[in-house]
Amino acid sequence: MEQFTALVTWPDAPLTDSLVRDSLASLHPSPVIVTSLSEELTASPGNLLQWSNYDAIDHELTHAPPPGSKVLSSSYTIRKALIRKHYLSRCFHNYLTKHPDSPLSRAAPKTWELDISFADELDEMWSDDLWDLGEELDKDGSDKWWLLKPGMTERGMGIRLFRTKDELARIFESFEQDDDAEEGEDGDDQQQNDTSVATSQLRHFVIQEYLSQPLLLDPSEVPLKGQQKPASPQDLRGHKFHLRVYCVASGALTIYMYTRMLALFSATPYVALTADRDGGDDFDVNEDLAAHLTNTSLQTERGEAGVRLFDELIGCHVLSPSPATADEHSAQAAHSKPQPQVSRAMGEALDADAVPAARNEEAEGKHNFQEESVLSTEDVEDIKSQIAEVLAETFKAALDMSVHFQPLPNAFEFYGIDFLVSHSETSGARRYQVHLLEVNSEPAIELTGPRLTWILEDVFRAMGKVCVEPFFRNTGEAETEALGEAWEVGQTRHELRKCLEMQVRGLRGW
Repeated sequence: MEQFTALVTWPDAPLTDSLVRDSLASLHPSPVIVTSLSEELTASPGNLLQWSNYDAIDHELTHAPPPGSKVLSSSYTIRKALIRKHYLSRCFHNYLTKHPDSPLSRAAPKTWELDISFADELDEMWSDDLWDLGEELDKDGSDKWWLLKPGMTERGMGIRLFRTKDELARIFESFEQDDDAEEGEDGDDQQQNDTSVATSQLRHFVIQEYLSQPLLLDPSEVPLKGQQKPASPQDLRGHKFHLRVYCVASGALTIYMYTRMLALFSATPYVALTADRDGGDDFDVNEDLAAHLTNTSLQTERGEAGVRLFDELIGCHVLSPSPATADEHSAQAAHSKPQPQVSRAMGEALDADAVPAARNEEAEGKHNFQEESVLSTEDVEDIKSQIAEVLAETFKAALDMSVHFQPLPNAFEFYGIDFLVSHSETSGARRYQVHLLEVNSEPAIELTGPRLTWILEDVFRAMGKVCVEPFFRNTGEAETEALGEAWEVGQTRHELRKCLEMQVRGLRGW
């Protein structure tokens, strides 16, 4: 490998800075590391790697390196089609119009975009952009819930749940009130798990159907140091979680999925949302979303308590019902006398006399299940295979929006992509279905915790081997590599599974 210089600077992410330096130190020869680009280095970079945060990268050097120079950068310049929620929604919609049978048709939640600044703008939107959503909300007896997400915020800020048009209007009114209240305040007293957000940060939103059949597990079945495992299955409490999947995009374009995934759990046990849970005018589900939001950035006081390796959860009890089981219990409840008014995560029919106790158990997240089901190795492998397939389709969809996603042969990028796992609503061998929630550039890896930092070290070293080392190989090494065994899509090396490999044409300057 040829000698090269590496720009490494992560002023707000010391762990990332350390991981990058460790990855580069494992290469032979290791590069000369600098923390800023001098005028001389900018004018004549030679062999240069820019492995830094987006703002520190000289993107002009990436697009047009001087003659005789080789410049590799750790971020694509244009990738809004992936990392902005409203662009990603549009990206999926456009792609599925042309490819209706794509796995994204099952993996992308039903989504609407809206561009709004004030609550009174909603009145006109119900007869225009949000017409079909309004039809859904106006259905008699509908118990669906919906998520409102700001398109350009992160870490759970501004996420709200609603069920009716009036509730959505009140949410936007509350944003305006919060903005007025914050004027002149320094915000020092805000709670760490506060999801408030200033109206100045809001304009683009997406509305998504709330996925009502999430796979529920109890992280206490994989106890951390100093903790005890629950004595019996009856002591387990089902928690919602999402998978943080690390993905590496390299050149134009190869996509790799890091096979060691994280499961990030909610702080409190899950309680199902149904039409009878709004509790009247005095109840607001958005006052406490701890059971429904799994963002680790909203749970910093918990440390790594809610973080597990997905593979560690093999053998854990499944504490949520499949749709078929839920329907069966609902039918039993409909024929019971008198009919109960309680909805529970396990969907059990309850005698009316037992309703008060059942409500207490629901609040505590307890589950009384008749048949024990566990997450199997086959389940985990199927979920990973689905995710690999969905990642490939996601990047192909982004390529169709070439104005907002432009991969370059001399760039790579590390993403943290969030997936929710739900029970499959279709019959067949597949028990679970994955749903892509969002794509994060420069993901907040500091929240992983010290117990699992080793997987971060592993994936960053893998990026050095797969993205950096081949770029700076000399001619002889490149020819030897070309004669070696091909790395096919679906194969795994360095714990990176290749999901997609294609040649993007029409790139400027290449």
